[in-house]
Amino acid sequence: MTAHQLAVHPVPARGAEDVVVGLSGRDEGAVFTGTADGSVFRVSHDGSRIDLVATTQGRPLGLEVDLDGRLLVCDAHRGLLRVDTRSGGVEAVAGEIAGVPMKFCNNAAIASDGTVWFSDSSQRFGIEKWKDDFVQHTRTGRLCRLDLDGTVTVVLDGLAFANGVALSRDESFVCVAETGARTVVRRWLTGPNAGMRDLLCSDLPGYPDNIARGSDGLIWVTIASPRDPVVERLQTAPMALRRAATRLPERLQPAPKRSVHVQAYDDEGRLVHDVDVDVARQRTAYHMVTGVREHEGRVWMGSLHEPAIAVVDL
Repeated sequence: MTAHQLAVHPVPARGAEDVVVGLSGRDEGAVFTGTADGSVFRVSHDGSRIDLVATTQGRPLGLEVDLDGRLLVCDAHRGLLRVDTRSGGVEAVAGEIAGVPMKFCNNAAIASDGTVWFSDSSQRFGIEKWKDDFVQHTRTGRLCRLDLDGTVTVVLDGLAFANGVALSRDESFVCVAETGARTVVRRWLTGPNAGMRDLLCSDLPGYPDNIARGSDGLIWVTIASPRDPVVERLQTAPMALRRAATRLPERLQPAPKRSVHVQAYDDEGRLVHDVDVDVARQRTAYHMVTGVREHEGRVWMGSLHEPAIAVVDL
């Protein structure tokens, strides 16, 4: 296994959950992240400068750069937003599905025609109770499509904590991570399999969070925490026991194991990169990678808990 040296760049608030790299103008090469206090920050490629870009008044999670160079933000509380990185303006795009407010807008991918594919992780629990949905295994997650006319359509439902979203290089399929099932589900958009569903990858070594297609054309998958046999036994236990487990004091509940782990798959589902940082050897406290973005041979990472982003060179 290649030893990957992790560089950590602190940001001014906790929970830098996702990362995306700017592609043009003053944003080119800079890394954007959103934090638990609602802030969206721009971090220079070397971490030496950090600018507050905007405040969503919610909880920003997944980030994408849209066709106009703005940020598309999946805000767990407010739904899909667009952020102008120059003015800091925040525009609401979609907060409801069939007239019902989303509880847990999470991650997105943008097609070349501007269509937005995004996940709504749970219809029962918001981000503050993500562990409840994960342990109770509600399977109420959804993959949705936002068309150019503003119409929102549910494309897949019944997902085990729908999370990261990515499109294939040729946009022949869209895929969504099922955190609770340790799989990445693929939904075919074109070709002979159009409309069908299968798996890009399964039996992952841990629980996938955000996913993203990198500049290398690969689909990068975060492994937020290694597989936990206790959690998986709970997921198949009677619902009364699952609910009881989520009511335990925090210190007694299953907790994510400390790791820094991301993988990359090609469009056929073959594992190409397995970046598993030896956190003990590097003596880093950074852990629970929930966001990933490969850009020109560098792999940027975010974390739901950390007040920092991180990067490794391939």
